[in-house]
Amino acid sequence: MRTPICDRLGIELPIFAFSHCRDVVAEVSKAGGFGVLGAVGFSPDQLEVELEWIDRHVGDRPYGVDIVIPGKYEGQGVMDPAQLEAQLRAMIPPEHIAFAEKILEEHGVPKLPPGERPVGQLLGWTAATATPQVEVALRHPKVRLIANALGTPPREVIDEIHRTGRLVAALCGSAKHALSHKEAGVDIVVAQGTEGGGHTGEIGSIVLWPEVIDAVAPLPVLAAGGIGTGRQIAAALAMGAQGVWTGSLWLTVREADVPPAQMECYLRASSRDTVRSRSFTGKPCRMLRNAWTEAWERPDAPKPLGMPLQFMVTADAVARGHRYAEKAKDVMFNPVGQIVGRLNTVRSVKEVIYDLVQDYLEAVERLQKLSAVEASAA
Repeated sequence: MRTPICDRLGIELPIFAFSHCRDVVAEVSKAGGFGVLGAVGFSPDQLEVELEWIDRHVGDRPYGVDIVIPGKYEGQGVMDPAQLEAQLRAMIPPEHIAFAEKILEEHGVPKLPPGERPVGQLLGWTAATATPQVEVALRHPKVRLIANALGTPPREVIDEIHRTGRLVAALCGSAKHALSHKEAGVDIVVAQGTEGGGHTGEIGSIVLWPEVIDAVAPLPVLAAGGIGTGRQIAAALAMGAQGVWTGSLWLTVREADVPPAQMECYLRASSRDTVRSRSFTGKPCRMLRNAWTEAWERPDAPKPLGMPLQFMVTADAVARGHRYAEKAKDVMFNPVGQIVGRLNTVRSVKEVIYDLVQDYLEAVERLQKLSAVEASAA
């Protein structure tokens, strides 16, 4: 399974694992893959704490950090976080706040205790708030890669990361976006099909991967979107990808920091239970369909705002859902891809990695046997 990207990053397996849970990131890297911590939910100070913990627990293994700087968003160009937040908050219609609160009240979700996580906190959804996260990440030598989840990173961010000798990755949902990444100097393109969890485009993985690989060659491409088996890894490498980017797969591992009620939602879901919705972040995001996503589709619902305004409306709901998961399970933010239909049991990170490798090897062996049969017939 070893590809050139393994040598470039000093890893054994080209399995990249995106997770908001530091334990998952550390265990994946220790198992020979490459853990990537999602930074969007952390303030710079909180991110520093998370990265210090990973540094202590990952040994001599490398890992990465994922940020979110959309290509287009409300308030773009304002770089003072306080000024930006004040400007954006003034743009939020009161009816959106009222509608979100009404949904929570209808489902009996308690309010947060006074002083616990400000309602509508901006966090890392803009250049103004994500750039400080990059600065924190670059203070940690074991961070070898910074990935941007939405759009091409700003040129100054790419240049700063390159000055420290790190690599830059960026996700895309089309060949057009992939070419924009390449022109901007991105080192690794992550081609994510619509099956993936979180923010996705509309093109399926089996179509998207070869389109992107051909468009940006010889730039390395990681395949993403719906990957949960070694057979899918074999297919991605067969198409020319240098590795895979996985996310949903790690939501149900033993090390994941997922409330039991939310974990149960994932374990019970089928591949038909997801939907692309703008109801939490303002951009199309794949998640489990529930009472929250359906409420925002009702005729009386306000139209979701653009990013990051919609998340400023829903951040309180996300925080309350995580804190009171049992009461909020019907309205929680459950980002996940269609591979959720295979996530039926809780396993350790090591077990998942082992199963991926074994399934990959079996798939390759099947292909080799087919080739041998054809050769003998000839």
